Amino acid sequence: MITLFCVRPRGLNVGNDTIFVGLRHLLRGAFDDLVNIVQIEAAGGAPGESGLEARTIHEMNLYGHGVVVGGGNLYENGQLRVDPNALRALRPPLMLFSLSYGRVYDSRHELVRRTDAMPEPLVIELHRQAAISVARDEATLAYLRSLSFDRPILGGCPSLLVNDIDIPAASSPGCLLAIRHPALMSVPLRDQTRLHATLVNLINALEADGFGPVRILCHDTRDVAFAASLADIEYVLADDVYAQLAMLRAARLVVTFRLHAFLPCVSFGTPAINLSYDERSMSLVRTIGMESWDIDLIRSGDVVAEVRKRCARLEDYAAIRDATAQRRSELAATMRAQMAEFAGLVRDYASLQPSR
Repeated sequence: MITLFCVRPRGLNVGNDTIFVGLRHLLRGAFDDLVNIVQIEAAGGAPGESGLEARTIHEMNLYGHGVVVGGGNLYENGQLRVDPNALRALRPPLMLFSLSYGRVYDSRHELVRRTDAMPEPLVIELHRQAAISVARDEATLAYLRSLSFDRPILGGCPSLLVNDIDIPAASSPGCLLAIRHPALMSVPLRDQTRLHATLVNLINALEADGFGPVRILCHDTRDVAFAASLADIEYVLADDVYAQLAMLRAARLVVTFRLHAFLPCVSFGTPAINLSYDERSMSLVRTIGMESWDIDLIRSGDVVAEVRKRCARLEDYAAIRDATAQRRSELAATMRAQMAEFAGLVRDYASLQPSR
């Protein structure tokens, strides 16, 4: 039986679990369901017990046959603990899968590097050790190319595969507005302060246009306080990732500040409108060919008006989704092919282990 370690962000954001649902689906497919997956928090927990540190790498060497880092925004936010010295001692094959890097808007509405981005020497160390590197989106691939890496390839996000997974049925929650607490958004302060009024106006507009009832969808327990401040609007917080996905599939419409609400909706075919506020989101929407449907929250002159225009022509969303189906299929095929290559490396490594 193959044992893999998966080093990934977990925490409070259900979006990370959505990514993992797709990743686990790929891993099980590549290993014919004969695989143990040991999840390791990328950066949380006590020092030495997360990420790629001396203790975790020691465990990986003791009984692991392969290591996957991802998916997640780990290049972008630096939320991965790595001991470069211990990393050089890692023996099982390492795959960097569906990791992303993106810039954020500064006070002049220009895209700039995040202050907490992973240091480039660490990105280089990871790629020296990795057998396979799959970039999640075009901006990430361009960033890795700028560091003179030629092995990384573009693969997309495994959350695009959720329609291939058994999801429980759910009654329709109506129209969902997936939010993020403004304090957790890397946007200029003046844009943060406008978000409360923007959301209230957006809810009113959606209901006036016949999309009510509108419910707030929280991805993170930290979103709840902000949702509760939005007058008498109901909010929902799923108790697990499958309940979240069931709601997204059953919704009449999803308007979202959360990329990992939009991507499952694209997979399911649920009508959805995405509002991007950083390069990470814009790049991944562009990678799947749907940038013409995206709304740039920061540079938009009137977000509410732009959402209303899209609501009035949701048939265009269906047409764009159909037109880009081949692009999503190609990304899915790349992810599966890279998983198959990784599985071959893992099995070769496992075959060298002494028999019991």
